[in-house]
Amino acid sequence: MLARPRLFTCCTAILLALLLPGPTHAEETSSGTFMGAMDTTHPTWFKESFLDFEEDITQATAEGKRLVLYFWQAGCPYCNALVEHNFTQRDITQTMREDFDLVAINMWGDREIIQVGGREFSEKTLAGALKVQYTPTLLFFDETRKVILRLNGYYPPDEFRKALAYAGNQGEKRGTFADYLANQAGSSADSALHTEEFFEAPPYDLSLQSGRALAVYFEQGQCRQCDTLHQQLLSQPIVRTQAKKMRAVQLDMWSDTLLITPDGRKLSARAFAHELNVQFAPTVVFFNAQGVEVMRLDGVFRTFHTQGIMRYVNDRAYEHEPSFQRYLGAYVEHLQEQGFDVDIWSYDQSVSRNGQTVLID
Repeated sequence: MLARPRLFTCCTAILLALLLPGPTHAEETSSGTFMGAMDTTHPTWFKESFLDFEEDITQATAEGKRLVLYFWQAGCPYCNALVEHNFTQRDITQTMREDFDLVAINMWGDREIIQVGGREFSEKTLAGALKVQYTPTLLFFDETRKVILRLNGYYPPDEFRKALAYAGNQGEKRGTFADYLANQAGSSADSALHTEEFFEAPPYDLSLQSGRALAVYFEQGQCRQCDTLHQQLLSQPIVRTQAKKMRAVQLDMWSDTLLITPDGRKLSARAFAHELNVQFAPTVVFFNAQGVEVMRLDGVFRTFHTQGIMRYVNDRAYEHEPSFQRYLGAYVEHLQEQGFDVDIWSYDQSVSRNGQTVLID
């Protein structure tokens, strides 16, 4: 998700300087440490491509395969997890090699690319055009050059296997990935969702104007990742503080519960999730005060990224910095300048000083 901190724009730097606390006279002002980054060696079976994706798709189709674009960045622990946790599983590697051609794209790279449709990009401008906010991000293309599945962020091995089965067996012809997952899991109607005291009670009118951002939590029963979201992430004060600054509504993504959408229409939760292409539980979709989607969190991340996503929305930083990764890099740099230690791969001490967890609201 985040490699090493990068240089940031003047607007973002000023914004963070105003929002984050500075050290007192009694505090140590030496730079904090940055922890959790992991370098990754990609497997040799990745496709060596000339980065002409129309040609790659044609070649993959001729071999009975599908093209997958994998966006990564140096130091990304989530990319490392994909390679070392997923691609070390014999069955996953076999499926990837037999059914797909995987091409790695550095989201900050400068290699020239011929994108589908004949338009030319560099790696980093392609990532920007495709609104890649997280790494890893994987795009699965069908034979008609259409993206039939997009995985934003890291999916653990069991969930990743399901994505490969869906994309590799033309599951898009029978429904969405979310439908496929629901059929695999069976009914969860009798399974209660986790609750949080800051979730709004029904009836749900998402069109109400409060001047705050709106977070819609799409979840389902019997969901291990939902367990992690509530038990390990929303229980962390640094995350919870950001979550409580927003309006927050929790929906069972398969329910017929009626709601008013941000633009004033009446839909069921199921229909709303389908319209937003919510394909995985949990997914949190963030809307600005005007009801426009500005960000989403697919699945779960570690503490630092989770609170960073929420802070990005709460501070309306997207208005000045459209790249979440650049914003997060600026945020890390500023914290380090204030003497804070940052661990992007911890559930607990994601921001600390002298070994003590620090709450920055």
